[in-house]
Amino acid sequence: MPSAPAAPTGSSTSGSPGGSPGSSTGGSTGRDRRRYAVVGTGHRAGMYVDALVGDHVDDGEIVCWVEPNPERAAVHEAKVAAAVGGERPLYHPDDLEKALHEQQVDRVVVTSVDNTHAEMVSRSLDAGVDVVVEKPIAATAAEARQIADAVTRTGRDLTMTFNYRYSPRNSALREVVASGEIGQVLSVHFDWALDTVHGADYFRRWHREKANNGGLLVHKSSHHFDLVNWWVDDVPERVFASGGRRFYGDDAAHARGYEPTAGERALREQGVDPWRLDVDADPYLAGLYGPRAQAYDGYVRDRSVFDAGITTEDTLGLVVEYRGGPVLTYSLTASAPWEGYRVVVNGSRGRAELEVVERGSVVFGGGTAVLDPSVTDALGEDTVRPKGDRLVVQKHWERAEERPITAVGPGGHGGGDALLLRDVFRGRADADPLGRAAGFADGLRASGVGYAGNRSLETGDPVRLADLGLGVEL
Repeated sequence: MPSAPAAPTGSSTSGSPGGSPGSSTGGSTGRDRRRYAVVGTGHRAGMYVDALVGDHVDDGEIVCWVEPNPERAAVHEAKVAAAVGGERPLYHPDDLEKALHEQQVDRVVVTSVDNTHAEMVSRSLDAGVDVVVEKPIAATAAEARQIADAVTRTGRDLTMTFNYRYSPRNSALREVVASGEIGQVLSVHFDWALDTVHGADYFRRWHREKANNGGLLVHKSSHHFDLVNWWVDDVPERVFASGGRRFYGDDAAHARGYEPTAGERALREQGVDPWRLDVDADPYLAGLYGPRAQAYDGYVRDRSVFDAGITTEDTLGLVVEYRGGPVLTYSLTASAPWEGYRVVVNGSRGRAELEVVERGSVVFGGGTAVLDPSVTDALGEDTVRPKGDRLVVQKHWERAEERPITAVGPGGHGGGDALLLRDVFRGRADADPLGRAAGFADGLRASGVGYAGNRSLETGDPVRLADLGLGVEL
């Protein structure tokens, strides 16, 4: 299999900050605490905030917030103040450089809306500060090129966060493929199902407008494309995509004579609208997105998934060709009755199959359902499709074998989130044989498949990643 080409100068290839703890510009050495600014204080910031007041409180401290909405920032500030005391100032994004200078920031965590990544990341790098950026790297190829130029220009470190690599089930499949026991990889089939709670939620919030995030091919699927790139240790070269908005919105399948199921009718008889998210029912979401926060910017978190004007696709299929020969067939459905994924890796000596059920069915309790099934147990177990995962390996002329998948600890993704955060905030003292820490080039390759897919949706033609003008050799 071809090895990955070197990332541009200054980008992280190990996932650790600058390659080792203490390497950023704040003058810290060894395990001294870095000074962090958090840019964007929505829901996604919570994972990093919790880490820096929890398991990684000795590795770094949050010294300021960069966010246009003071109510939203105040939710996270209250959590940090309760945990470690003190008070952290709030800066508007227009004053990013001022914040970095006044607070002597070593590193920025960017969790703002995807189409702001290019500006926030580039300005931070130009200010001489390293960056951790939540996937995707940017919403469009042009914005990704802006970041690539900034990395090359400044030589600063940029760390990507792909937590799915750290999930034990995905690591187990990586081990099987990398061991060579199924031989040379010939093809991969990857089918991802987002259910009518988690999948629908993309169409309630800012993700519903494709201009904000590049659509699900970039925002969500970059996770999946990164997994495939990592599993097969190869570089995607050409993409053909098909699909569109088939279910949500005011003019798709649900609006064209949709007949409610018996399950939906039963819920409505109980006074439950299965398509509605009650933000006020969750104190955390209410603080971030309730009336007080809405008064500042007008952002409504719980809009109807059947509104007019939704531009993000909900049903997608791709064919991706790899440099070393494998071909990927990929599908994403955002309106499935269950949540999880199936992966098949066909090799010259056999086949590996991974099936993951994150939520076997959508079950409501107290009039609501858990948004993210990967980090919270389902409200009620499904006996036919139980929550869990299964990895089966079968070589030619041999019986199939089920391989064990063991959680590595508590927390999301079987303890994988904790491992990711360790690499991000502490770095590794030893080499990781699985290469789970993602570098800058990995982020470009993963999002690049989505950018190419979007262009293919527009033109109807296959698109080569090399023609996207990302500014580096992928």
